Amino acid sequence: MSATRARDADERILQASPLRKLMGRPELGSVVGAIAVFVFFVFFADSFLRASSLSTVLYAASTIGIMAVPVALLMIGGEFDLSAGVMVTSSALVSSMFSYQATANVWVGVGVSLLVTLAIGAFNGFMLTRTKLPSFIITLGTFLMLTGLNLGFTKLVGGTVSTKSIADMEGFPSARDVFASTITVGGVGFKVTILWWLALVAVASWILLRTRAGNWILAVGGNKDAARAVGVPVTRTKIGLYMGVALGAWISGQHLLFSYDVVQSGEGVGNELIYIIAAVIGGCLITGGYGSAVGSAVGALIFGMTSKGIVFAEWNPDWFKFFLGAMLLLATLLNAWVRKRAEATK
Repeated sequence: MSATRARDADERILQASPLRKLMGRPELGSVVGAIAVFVFFVFFADSFLRASSLSTVLYAASTIGIMAVPVALLMIGGEFDLSAGVMVTSSALVSSMFSYQATANVWVGVGVSLLVTLAIGAFNGFMLTRTKLPSFIITLGTFLMLTGLNLGFTKLVGGTVSTKSIADMEGFPSARDVFASTITVGGVGFKVTILWWLALVAVASWILLRTRAGNWILAVGGNKDAARAVGVPVTRTKIGLYMGVALGAWISGQHLLFSYDVVQSGEGVGNELIYIIAAVIGGCLITGGYGSAVGSAVGALIFGMTSKGIVFAEWNPDWFKFFLGAMLLLATLLNAWVRKRAEATK
């Protein structure tokens, strides 16, 4: 009896081990990678540690991170969204064209854009759950449709591939303050997208770690049939995840519009892969059921440090995609090793 109690006590001590908990965190590999990338550019880019340079890095990371967070949750839920990149452009186009054509306050266009973008996300989730087709096929179809709509509708309405300027319309200054302003701290300007990014990370982490919906996401990503068998609302969870990606696309789209006040209809193609890469570097498994919002943020930060670090180091930017691909492979291998180590300690 005393031996049993001793063994139980040992197991409780093992479960409470900080090292074991740390090894089990999905974002551990990405944090190690981020530290390595940071140290690397500190040595090879003289201007990397300047406050203005760090502001630029954070801005680049935030524009990816705003989308990487909901994409990470979707991947944890076991699905992909290949339409995420062009959906950002669609969101911006709807805001701009509705405001301009209806001669309304730009906030009306922003509201309409939110409804339309969420509807696109709901469509992806609905088609996925109703047809049982892979998310790759469903969202590839949406990607192609949105790409055509963005270009065709913009040319049909305005006669060109870009929207008209809305900078002189009522509500533009206040909308720009919300989505594209610069906050000065200590003489250094920081884009408001950084705050949007951090807020999304906080909300997504709370949902994933502290709510019943978070348990549903992990369960659905791990085994949707088993999750359904124990009462998890699989259909509602997946539709909600796609609508979360749409929400991120709406925020990113409004930033795109109010940063430049015009939108090119062909933008956004290919960005969906960058969002997925950020999530994978952050520890999300391609197969679902594992990952974190914080990890996706670290993955986006690695992307920001690399894309701007190459510029600060005055290297040829043509090498950027090579470094990005190398980081993807190394981060995936490191994440796999960390996960194996964590499972070995159980």
